[in-house]
Amino acid sequence: MRAWWQDYHARMTTPQTLKIDFVSDVSCPWCAIGLAGLERALEQVQPDITAELHFQPFELNPQMAPEGEDVGEHLTRKYGSTAAQQAQIRETIRERGAAAGFAFNREGRGRIWNTFNAHRLLCWAEAEGEPGQQHALKKALMEAHHGRAESPADPAVLVACVRQAGLDDARAQAVLASDEFADEVREREQFFTRAGITSVPAVIVNERHLIAGGQPAEVFEQALRQIAAQG
Repeated sequence: MRAWWQDYHARMTTPQTLKIDFVSDVSCPWCAIGLAGLERALEQVQPDITAELHFQPFELNPQMAPEGEDVGEHLTRKYGSTAAQQAQIRETIRERGAAAGFAFNREGRGRIWNTFNAHRLLCWAEAEGEPGQQHALKKALMEAHHGRAESPADPAVLVACVRQAGLDDARAQAVLASDEFADEVREREQFFTRAGITSVPAVIVNERHLIAGGQPAEVFEQALRQIAAQG
């Protein structure tokens, strides 16, 4: 009969692969910060811990019109924040992004856009792409929107991100011209909403452990190590 400490030691020394569902929206700056922090944490825990990353859809503004909305007007209407408060939040986000290794555009995003088609492409990338390409597309979308203030509702921007991720841009254009993966995105959004996800980023490990918010790398690292130790 194995002693408890032998089982514990085995869990701590045997490489483990964690399933991670990263629930987020392309338009969410804290999601960009959270992803950068998670990526750094995953680098720190290798080779003891590896991860299968799955990027799940969440729309902060599902009713957003195709033409988008001025970001300042949107934040004032939605949260009642002032221009001064928004400027302070932007500076905080830039500082947190820099600490995590993500560079935000100094001038801000300008507008809030509809992100449904971006989520459709992410769903397609997971279904038809090679391992790692959905992750690459997510990063490309974040960099385009938050790093260069480009619109994730613009088909040209989306296809450029697809190309950057090494995916088939002709197939992506066909997806955008159709309703493919629309039902899948809505089903996943409803699933995570029913599961209690109301804000993002939400990092769900092994379908039962939740790490909420755009956490620093060290917070993610500690949580991942604790979860892996539990087996």
